[in-house]
Parts: sequence; C-alpha cells; structure tokens
Amino acid sequence: MPVPVDLIVPLKPPRLGKSRLRGAVADARHPALVLALAADTVTAAVSVVRRVLVVAADPAAVATLRETGAEVVGEHGAGDLNAALRRGEALLRADDPAAVVGALQADLPALRPEELTAALAEAGGRRAFAADAAGTGTTLLLSAPGAALEPRFGAGSAFAHAATGAVPLGLPAPSLRRDVDTPADLARAGELGLGRHTGQLLCEGSAA
Repeated sequence: MPVPVDLIVPLKPPRLGKSRLRGAVADARHPALVLALAADTVTAAVSVVRRVLVVAADPAAVATLRETGAEVVGEHGAGDLNAALRRGEALLRADDPAAVVGALQADLPALRPEELTAALAEAGGRRAFAADAAGTGTTLLLSAPGAALEPRFGAGSAFAHAATGAVPLGLPAPSLRRDVDTPADLARAGELGLGRHTGQLLCEGSAA
C-alpha cells in the first residue's frame, strides 16, 4: 500500500498577502484574488492527497477554503512561514507519525492534479522538492515517510532545501512550478489555464 500523503498549505491574511501582485485587479478585490489563488491550489491538492491542512494567520478570513475539503487551523505562532509549516507538521504527525508530510505553496492557480500526482510518484518516498519556474524558490516540499519536513522557505529556498538533503524533482510540471507573485506571473499562469476560482474572479473584474 502507498504511504499516505498529507499536505500543509500556509496562508497569510488575504488582505496582507501577495503585495507584489497588487495592481492585477482593483485594490478592493485584492484579498479576493489571493483567496482565489489559494482555493484553486487547494482544490487541486485535495483531489490527490489524503489531507490538506491550511495553516492560516487569520483562519476566519479563509474559512471558505473548508468548502474545498481542506481543513483550516490557526498559526498560533510568530507568523513565520516555516513556523507555520512546523505547526502543521506537528498536527498531522500527531494523527499519523508514519505519513509523508508536505508543504505546498498557496499561489498555484493553474495546478493540475495529474502533475501533483506525478511529483509525488517521482519523489518515491524521498525527501524531495519542486523548484519554482525561476529555479530559486520552492513550490512543493515533501518529507520521507515518518521523517522531518525541515522547511527552509524564504529567499533561495530551492538551494536551502537541496543543501539539507532534499532531492530536486526533475519532471517539467509547469502548473506545479508556476507560482504567482506578480501580475506577469498571473498572466503566465493564465496561459497554462487557471482554476475556476481565479478564472471567474478575473472574468468578473474584466466585465465590471
């Protein structure tokens, strides 16, 4: 039997997140765009893995993500991304110490379930990561079964994860690697095909 996989998706308050993305939509709709990115990411992930746990700085602001099948909990910490991931890891490990635990960024609106599935298969139970399209960041980090996740997110996280023994995944997986930090990134994600939540929000904005 395959080892179960549980993913953690960390999320800042939508009103504060993705500052470099401002201008992609009207300022009043920016929080809704941030939440739509996360909703499309989580929707793809819940169709592939056993559990998706959103660790949110403001759980009430992202409560609608529960409608996707994800669980939502509060950070209860200093607001640091890696600390949020460690909290999520502790909660998941308490229920299943032997599982694979992963961290998935919340800004992958074009994510295809089949590409996430392929990434899990390539990891093959190893601690592994998928670098972003630029090659410097990390969109997905996976632990080995029952082993520590050891998140090193931040500037140059791909190099930091490789330096701590994580295996870089080689599959193309453009939708898994296309995170969205800027309006240009959003346009590139649109070329891959946006998920329903982000696509609908942008359509509504263009019609306004």
